[in-house]
Amino acid sequence: MKPDARRLVRWLYPGLRVKRWVILSVLSMGVIVIALFTLGERGARTIYRAFPAGPAARYALISGLLVVGALGFAFSLLRLARSVAEGVAPSARIKPSTMIYRTRVLERGPRVVSVGGGTGLSALLRGLKEETSNITAVVTVMDDGGSSGRLRQEIDVLPPGDVRNCILALAEDETRFSDYFQYRFSAPKELAGHSLGNLLLAGLEQATGGFDRAIEAMSHFLSIRGRVLPATLTKTRLVAVVEDGTRIEGESRISADPRRIERIFLSSSAVEPYEEVLEAISEADLITLGPGSLYTSIIPNLLVDGIAEAIETSPAEKVLIANLMTQPGETDRFTLRDHLAVLDDYIRLSRFDTIFVNAARPADALLAGYIDEAAEPVRDDLAVPNEYGLVVIRADLIGTAHWGGKETIKHDPKKLARAIVKGTRAFSASRR
Repeated sequence: MKPDARRLVRWLYPGLRVKRWVILSVLSMGVIVIALFTLGERGARTIYRAFPAGPAARYALISGLLVVGALGFAFSLLRLARSVAEGVAPSARIKPSTMIYRTRVLERGPRVVSVGGGTGLSALLRGLKEETSNITAVVTVMDDGGSSGRLRQEIDVLPPGDVRNCILALAEDETRFSDYFQYRFSAPKELAGHSLGNLLLAGLEQATGGFDRAIEAMSHFLSIRGRVLPATLTKTRLVAVVEDGTRIEGESRISADPRRIERIFLSSSAVEPYEEVLEAISEADLITLGPGSLYTSIIPNLLVDGIAEAIETSPAEKVLIANLMTQPGETDRFTLRDHLAVLDDYIRLSRFDTIFVNAARPADALLAGYIDEAAEPVRDDLAVPNEYGLVVIRADLIGTAHWGGKETIKHDPKKLARAIVKGTRAFSASRR
């Protein structure tokens, strides 16, 4: 079906509250026609005689008038809807049917809490926002590298990088703002390498008096579908113990060290969770964990006091999303079961329902770009049944994204969201 046809069909989707008004308009036209005929037989005959005498010409003219009338009526309805839409949101540049679909249907979608960080979480959010607007992204704030790390060190703010990416992923018009907020300054030295979005969040944190308020303000600017929450507002760092017993502090240093990680924890003894995170988890219909860097994006959220326990005890349906590739310095040569064995040390995977696993092989040309990094596709060695009691859904989830100056292998947002919609009870229940 062509895009224009899909937009027309969308007007007929359940829940838009449009069909009733169309029916009312048609009935109103019928009333008008009946009123004309109540002029009586003489009046009707007078009107009829005004048409051409020949039957063929008469029927052709009548048919033409009916078509013109129907088209004019449909056009007037469309213009009415557009006028209303423009009055409600004058700056929006989207079709009225799309606007109504998003506000009427997406707001009735399941309440989804997605826990993670990095580009994996952004890809997931980018797909889910087309299925529900009730999304809460719980993002790790342990980053200490790149622009985020410099801002953290220089002006003592929470690292904004992962938060920025998630806000952009949920933005109503991501393509319009992404290039701006991802732009990195080239000069002067103090600004070199900083992204505009990171500087904006850091400035908003100081202007509003809190990182959570800064996130809320930026989310409002970009009209995001859903919300983004930091796992904690406590400024803490990741600490890893590697295979020879050495302790390494800092996410960037942990990722850069080639030694195998044995254990990871936070530098602070008590790290309070952001209160709204626990509320969102307790009210969720669906909780997703992953994809993302195992040790530096996913597990850090679970180290915050109370978050792992809240997920385990939540009545929500819970799903895992397996990573596509191993990560140098963190999960070298890890299979899928290796990933799960580590994750199970920080949260009980027996409390989860389903795991989504990629079943497609990336193109050889893409894999060639990972040779220097010694990264490889995560080998699927998870049996059914398995020790965690997980239902395994395998599907083609492969996508690509331009990242770090090259084409990289990432989860395809649409494929991943489609698999989750088809494979979870939460979405099935919301669409009955």
